[in-house]
Amino acid sequence: MLKFLRGETLLLQAVPVALLAYLFEHAIMEAGQAFALMAAAALIVSIACASMRVAHHAEILAAKAGEPYGTMILTLSAVVVEVLILVVMMQQSQQPTLVRDTIYSAVMLDINGILGLAALLGGLKHGEQPYNDDSGRTYAVMILTAMGISMIVPDFVPQESWHYYSAFTIIAMLALYAVFLKMQVGQHSYFFSYRYPKMRAGAEKSAEEEEHGPTALSVGVILAGVALIGLLAEFMSAFLSDGLEGTGAPLALTAILVASIAAGPEILTALRAALKNRMQAVVNIALGASLSTVILTVPVVEAIALFTGQPFTMAMTPVQITMVAITLVAAAINVSDGETNAIEGMTHFVLFATFIMLSFLGL
Repeated sequence: MLKFLRGETLLLQAVPVALLAYLFEHAIMEAGQAFALMAAAALIVSIACASMRVAHHAEILAAKAGEPYGTMILTLSAVVVEVLILVVMMQQSQQPTLVRDTIYSAVMLDINGILGLAALLGGLKHGEQPYNDDSGRTYAVMILTAMGISMIVPDFVPQESWHYYSAFTIIAMLALYAVFLKMQVGQHSYFFSYRYPKMRAGAEKSAEEEEHGPTALSVGVILAGVALIGLLAEFMSAFLSDGLEGTGAPLALTAILVASIAAGPEILTALRAALKNRMQAVVNIALGASLSTVILTVPVVEAIALFTGQPFTMAMTPVQITMVAITLVAAAINVSDGETNAIEGMTHFVLFATFIMLSFLGL
């Protein structure tokens, strides 16, 4: 038991941090913006540490389940964390574009950041890295369809008819995801897997050790971790809103922050997979996370909008549409041949740098 608790230090630290935030919330707010920002930064670090342990136990479940179930578990755990933080922050923030900007930031981070950096580093080490090109094409067309329906078409929907289109969007996203899940775990599951050469004995032993541990324990830790992250996110949102008020910070900063917290563990997992020459896992994580973010976040926030009677701004700006279009066209071309290389990785990473630059410029 003691060994288990020591191993979960990164998660357990969230308990005293949440207690301190609860006890000193009002004192920190009254101390000024600088103290509020420092408290928000401390909570961000605490949330990131807790999410690392959630992702670790998701990886354990993923290793036991195998592909494509493993990557699905990993990406879903990250999306749950992201949606939870987003819903909590929506209650505190007066930013009507927070949901749109967070989904946009997540897609840029997943496709251009994770896939780009992993393909770049993996390509520099291994050269061309193979994967199943059926998965890349399937992900690309579904991301394009989901983002088009939920984040481009709404710009043309009359204001008085928004609730009808919101209801339609919920049904469309759930239908898309239902068919995708049936395909991913059913008759087309081979789209999302790749047969690698047999691992060496040492590597097999390492994989077995990673799978060690009761499944129920990992599930329990994930549930506890998500609950703690939600609690910390509520305090973080309050401190962040108070600390950034009147500072002129880019509106997209909060959205990038939410997306980065959720994607942090995925980035580490994808980089490890790329350096081990297992590019199929990288493609499943990067593109799968993008698809899950769009197709699962949109129904939640649209349902909230219908319940409250207050629509969110979901239509992307012209700059965002341009960046998404370039990203998806580049991804469709790059993932169409079943191999990645450093040049393809660099193209996506430059697009990610462009996204960050535009965000700082307030675009």
